[in-house]
Amino acid sequence: MLRRSKLKVFALLPALTLAVAAAGCGSETTPAGGQTGGADAPALIKSGKLVTCTGLPYEPFQFEKDGKVIGFDVELVDLVAKKLNVTQEIVDTPFDGIQSGVDLDSGKCDLAAAGMTITDTRKQNFDFSDPYFEATQALVAKKSAGVTDFDKLKGKKLGVQNGTTGMEYAAKNAPGVELVTFEDLGLLLTAVETGTVDAAINDNGVLFDWIKKKPDFEVGKEFDTGEQYGIGVKKGNAALLKVINETLAAAKSSGDYDKIYEKWFGKKPTK
Repeated sequence: MLRRSKLKVFALLPALTLAVAAAGCGSETTPAGGQTGGADAPALIKSGKLVTCTGLPYEPFQFEKDGKVIGFDVELVDLVAKKLNVTQEIVDTPFDGIQSGVDLDSGKCDLAAAGMTITDTRKQNFDFSDPYFEATQALVAKKSAGVTDFDKLKGKKLGVQNGTTGMEYAAKNAPGVELVTFEDLGLLLTAVETGTVDAAINDNGVLFDWIKKKPDFEVGKEFDTGEQYGIGVKKGNAALLKVINETLAAAKSSGDYDKIYEKWFGKKPTK
């Protein structure tokens, strides 16, 4: 169940530009776009790049297709990169390093965008942007299994993703259920599909997206956890946080957010 130890780095360049080779994160900090910028300009770890930590796959928020990382979160962060006059580069890394704040503190990336719920514990590790997505936890299983709630899983195996709110929720609310931990969403859903676990819990958005391609599976119980996603930055990085929040607000005001949302979820946001 251990994921690969080698990090994958993806350079995301705008249309009509030449692709460049991916490179590891550097330790230098440079004003956005490599410009002098002034005291309020966000300092980025690589000149001309906005480096994003994420945990792949987490479709439709971020996932790899044809050698390129795409998704809802990716397009939102692209808007931030555009405002900073840089290009986004994505580092694929285990989620535990993201949610613990270790990746941000060590300078692996400028920000973390990983379909990540804002929690009080994570707020102690890094700073969050304004919320940009509503989510809740849900169960997924084979239709024939009849798994509609935790009480149907007593004595059975429930897959959870390491470091997630789904894992925390199941630990508190699923007595008598054996929890089996996986490092990423891909491994978790493969376990459901192959019958290694009887069901899995994760955010409803990714589960509803997955069953579109898996007609033998269904999303059962949705738990009213009232979660919101945020983009993370290193504690005290007020300059970058300001740009992120301004970009999210502008996208919602202009209608760009609704367009991106509809592209990836097939409907307009309800809020």
